[in-house]
Amino acid sequence: MERLQKVIAHAGVASRRKAEELILEGKVKVNGEVVRELGVKVTPRKDEIEVNGVPIDKEEPVYFLLYKPTGVISAVKDDRGRKVVTDFLNVPQRVFPVGRLDYDTSGVLLLTNDGELTNVLTHPKHKVDKVYIAKVQGHPSKEKIDLLRRGIMLEDGKTAPAKVKFVSGDKKKNTAIMQISIHEGRNRQVRRMFEAIGHPVLKLKRERFAFLDVTGMSPGETRPLKPIEVKQLKEIAVT
Repeated sequence: MERLQKVIAHAGVASRRKAEELILEGKVKVNGEVVRELGVKVTPRKDEIEVNGVPIDKEEPVYFLLYKPTGVISAVKDDRGRKVVTDFLNVPQRVFPVGRLDYDTSGVLLLTNDGELTNVLTHPKHKVDKVYIAKVQGHPSKEKIDLLRRGIMLEDGKTAPAKVKFVSGDKKKNTAIMQISIHEGRNRQVRRMFEAIGHPVLKLKRERFAFLDVTGMSPGETRPLKPIEVKQLKEIAVT
């Protein structure tokens, strides 16, 4: 289930803030009843939602995989005119990213209009693995890698234990390639974790999200998920 104002915003009817105003003004109905509280949660494809007497269109759920390039915002629009992830799709549905990747991070990103599945996949309790390949400055010692494996304290709290592996190193350039797997989704988390051990990230790619990867795809390329892939993602939601 999702907050009513979020559903209205995703439907393209109004911004989240404007949707909240409409609710408080008594201009929104759910299953024929006026709703005036902001905390109400609804199921988009089951509940009948009206704004100013007009029903919100119920779209069929769609699911896409994007190989996000660097230099792109993980959003549906940007007030500074920068390229956003939805620019790579030309579909009638109003899709949005599942979680986010930093502006300078590339790799696997899901796009969908299925808010319920999005909430599940981005909630830490479901422990959906996100695997990254990071090029970092210097060569992290075993002791520092163990700090990441146990969980490291950041300004917003201690991270959950991560799976970390040294892939390769370049002594001349004093850099290392590391693989790290996490299931949290804090802002810039991987970058902050490596900064915390004194090895800032120079380049970052999300190699895998759950079981999905971008093998055979080029940056900026998208593809619809296969029915079996959607089924597997939904199975995560009930575990």
